[in-house]
Amino acid sequence: MQKPLDIAVVGSGLVGSLLSLYLQRAGHRVTVYDRSQDIRNVNFSGRSINLVMSDRGWRAVAGAGITEEIKKIGIPVDKRAIHKLDSSVVFQPYGKEGQTIYSLSRGILNRKMIDLAEAAGVNFKFEQKVWDIDLAQASIQTGESERGEWTSHQHDLVFGSDGAFSRVRHKMQRQSMFNYSQEFLNIGYKELHIPANPDGSHQLDPHSLHIWPRGNFMLMALANLDGSFTCTLFMPHEGDFSFASLTDKALLEAFFAKHFPDTEQVIPDLVEDFFKNPTSYLVTMKCFPWTYQNKVALIGDACHAIVPFYGHGMNAGFEDISVLFELMDAHGDDWNAIFRAYENSRKPNADAIAELSYRNFMEMSSKTADENFLLQKEIERWFSDLHPDLWVPLYSRVTFSTEPYKQALEMGDFQNAIMEKVLALPGIKTNWKTAEVERFILSELSK
Repeated sequence: MQKPLDIAVVGSGLVGSLLSLYLQRAGHRVTVYDRSQDIRNVNFSGRSINLVMSDRGWRAVAGAGITEEIKKIGIPVDKRAIHKLDSSVVFQPYGKEGQTIYSLSRGILNRKMIDLAEAAGVNFKFEQKVWDIDLAQASIQTGESERGEWTSHQHDLVFGSDGAFSRVRHKMQRQSMFNYSQEFLNIGYKELHIPANPDGSHQLDPHSLHIWPRGNFMLMALANLDGSFTCTLFMPHEGDFSFASLTDKALLEAFFAKHFPDTEQVIPDLVEDFFKNPTSYLVTMKCFPWTYQNKVALIGDACHAIVPFYGHGMNAGFEDISVLFELMDAHGDDWNAIFRAYENSRKPNADAIAELSYRNFMEMSSKTADENFLLQKEIERWFSDLHPDLWVPLYSRVTFSTEPYKQALEMGDFQNAIMEKVLALPGIKTNWKTAEVERFILSELSK
């Protein structure tokens, strides 16, 4: 049991609210500051991407003892549904039977997490804009404006969980030897909506991640509990097939009729949603160090924001919490040791999931409709069933295990190199489920 401390958490998002719950239950006094209104009193404004919870996220949720509470607001998803240009649909299982991710509404999940943390005794202070942090003193200054009067709040520790454009990190960036980078994709996203059937049922299979892969752009959809789907259109900001090119109703409808013909009946408010909802940006952010002495630490998107194409932004942030609390158990009240071990453990894995997330856009937007890619997945699944101890597909390593992201990336690259050789074997497209192919893969693995 640690000595109780007065801890500030800046940011009441998913990671901040779960972290505050952990800290409060560990015996600390926790105050959460957020510059926005209480999300429980706000309707979302059409700029969300539905979340998927996988094993890493569930591990952190289980550590807080709230698994059943969260499962009640999610929908299990066990496969991709690939919508081809001819309106046919191909299903791709994610893993073995029983392996699922969960589709969760960001808004509903965030509200639930705040409710649970507040019930445990966490003090939430909304509409409190943090403008400055005294790193050495662990004090934060809040006020109405950056140039107005500020109020100082003294704490023992400060955690910055305030997102990709973190104010806490901004102050840390002014320190010597602080490395920081951000990279925006030319790809943006816009939220669309598939309503429920009149009887409240889903218009599409609710247990699939629906993807319309079209090369440089794609549409995806995940189910909600109310029978609707949250859809996300990913496109370049500029160019021939881009948000900038769809300037009026006629162009938009013609574009969807050509590239997403099977959505005409299921997205009745396409025009209204497209021109009402904002076009949002995607950024990868990296930095180091993540901590300052034994006083301040960054967590989640504040230190490793990633693009959403592997569905692991939340899961990686939740895993930060799992690792942090393992280290708290190991090092007791030595916060210097806790923070050093935390950032050194998580930084390589955060970089690895950033790379995996970037790559997965190409897989989802292009390769999921490619015959060679589909064949590779079939061969991998077949060989994995034969030799489950020798071959775990990359997606399963990342999503259905807690294997370090860095190790998963390295093994994924190794396995992909083998599969490139397998796909080059004569006659492989029609004759792959053979002892010869099995022996070939086994020999490559032993090299």
